[in-house]
Amino acid sequence: MQAETSTGVLNPIDALAPIAREHGALTIVDAVSSFGGQPLDVGGWAIDACYSCTQKCLGAPSGLSPVVFSSRALERRVKCRSFYFDLQLLDDFWLKRKYHHTMSSTLVYALYEALAIVEEEGLESRWARHERNHHALVTGLAELGLSMLPPHGERLWTLNAVRVPDGIDEAAVRRHLLDEYNIEIGAGLGPLTGKIWRVGLMGASSSPRLVLLLLEALKSALSPARAGPYVRA
Repeated sequence: MQAETSTGVLNPIDALAPIAREHGALTIVDAVSSFGGQPLDVGGWAIDACYSCTQKCLGAPSGLSPVVFSSRALERRVKCRSFYFDLQLLDDFWLKRKYHHTMSSTLVYALYEALAIVEEEGLESRWARHERNHHALVTGLAELGLSMLPPHGERLWTLNAVRVPDGIDEAAVRRHLLDEYNIEIGAGLGPLTGKIWRVGLMGASSSPRLVLLLLEALKSALSPARAGPYVRA
């Protein structure tokens, strides 16, 4: 997993995948929250299989899962008992135009347009934008006395895990952001429930304007004048 959505951690796939290959192992990389927003080099990093989604950093509607396989991975295919996940049947459908299922043509058109937008911006420029807005958010959060869960150097630019200060009702803060500013951020999951906010800066939502809006909204929610309803008894 390159992008750990529940913790905001960026894993060093560029270092791990070549090690796995040296030992004869195949690597499967989850790039759901990173594809289009963080550097990803499937060939250069010796990744054997990589999959993502269309609705996050690409900014297209949900419903499709881009996937790629290395020649090394394809050589080690085995017979599949699932109609839906049979790679040979999917290969026949997409490349040889043999019928497999009725696809959503509108989703394919939307993905085409999203990729055209990525190309217009330039992939490296898009990565730089996500990095720049991530750092702007982290700096602004520090000025509000808020810190990040992952240490510096291990943070996603696209999904920011922000520590909830002690004594703060994190759910009430999220409600305030949604009701007053129309901003929705995620809650912590599993062991991190109530301990972090998860802030996505992906695709078009990774912009200086939205970063500033979120910082002002958090400042409003956490200011002494408004903190009363959000402080746990």
